[in-house]
Formats: sequence, C-alpha cells, structure tokens
Amino acid sequence: MHKRLTVFSAAASAFLLTLGMISQAEAGMYRYTDEQGQLVISNTIPQQATKRGYDILNSNGRVVDSISPAPTEAEIAAREAKKQREEELNIQRQKDARLLKRFSHPDQAIKAMHRKLDELRGLIQLKRGNISVISSQLDNEQSRAANMERNGRKIPDATLNKIHRLESQIRDIEREISGQVQEIDALKQIFEKDIKRLEKITGESRTLSLEPTITED
Repeated sequence: MHKRLTVFSAAASAFLLTLGMISQAEAGMYRYTDEQGQLVISNTIPQQATKRGYDILNSNGRVVDSISPAPTEAEIAAREAKKQREEELNIQRQKDARLLKRFSHPDQAIKAMHRKLDELRGLIQLKRGNISVISSQLDNEQSRAANMERNGRKIPDATLNKIHRLESQIRDIEREISGQVQEIDALKQIFEKDIKRLEKITGESRTLSLEPTITED
C-alpha cells in the first residue's frame, strides 16, 4: 500500500511540474537582445531590454507579437518635424482654397488691390483737404489773438479754447492719415504676396502693373 502511494505521489509531482511548465510557456516567453548584443529567450525581460524591442513567443516558440524599439531622440524630432510640415502644408492648402475663391487670376487681385488703395488714397486726400480748411480757421483765430495782444487786450478764453480745439483736430486728422498710410503699405504687401501666390498655384502670370496708373489731366 505504501509503495502504491509513493508511486502515485511521484506521478502527481511530475504531472504538477509538467503543468507548471506548460502554464509558464502559455504565459509567454520573450526573445530580446541583451546589452552585449546576444539573443536571449526568457520568461522575463529587463526594462532596459524593452526599449530595444522584443518578440513575444507562444508555447511552441512561435512569434505572436513583435514590439518595436523605442524611438530615439533623433527619430522623435524627425517625426515632429514631419508632423509640423504636414500641418503647415494643410494650412497652406486651406489658404490657397480661400484665395482661389476670391480670385481666379493674378490680374483680378491686382485690380482689387488698385481699387482698395485708391479708396484709401481718396480718404487721405479728403482728410488733407479738411486739414487745409481747419488750418485756415486756425490762422484766422491766431491772427485775431495776436492783434488783441498787440493792442494790449486780453485774449478771451473762448478764443484760446477754439485755437486749442482746432490744433487738436489737426493733430487727430494727421494721426488718422499716418495710420492710413501705414495701412496702404501693409495692404499692398498682402496683395503682392497673394498675387505672387496666385501666379504659382494657377500657373498664370500677371499682365497688369502693380503700380497705380498715373493719368495726366
């Protein structure tokens, strides 16, 4: 009886050992390269080795999955650069589409530029005319004030206030003109950039001059 139990116990132990080996194999094995460049197969894998990439094997030793190496800093930088280029290209495509909705030929953009710039130049000319009118009024008031001083009379506050008001109006209009001159320069740069881009994406060259046409009276 004792002998039979011993045989059974040994058989059970062998079965459990085999079962443990099968479970371990089913749990997965790893194939990786160690720091010396040697190929290693093990049921565990060092953390450093995972960065170099590895294979997961099944119980038959077949590869069931491959984990790629962690990207290097240079690879990460290259991916980011590529991603940025793609984003920039996408943004440029969107800009081109909006531009082509406005103009189908560079000459159309040139005509639109001249119209807009002519409007701004007309406003500037009008404001310069206003300055001329206000300056004339200012000269009159200043002459009156000077005559009062020469005659020993006190200049009324109303006259002084009017002089200050006229001077302030001139300064305000001059600032407006200065801002519109800058707007003309900025607008021209934007249009010229769009015109150049239109020539590239349409394959058409402009036939009109970028400079305004000067007409003789």
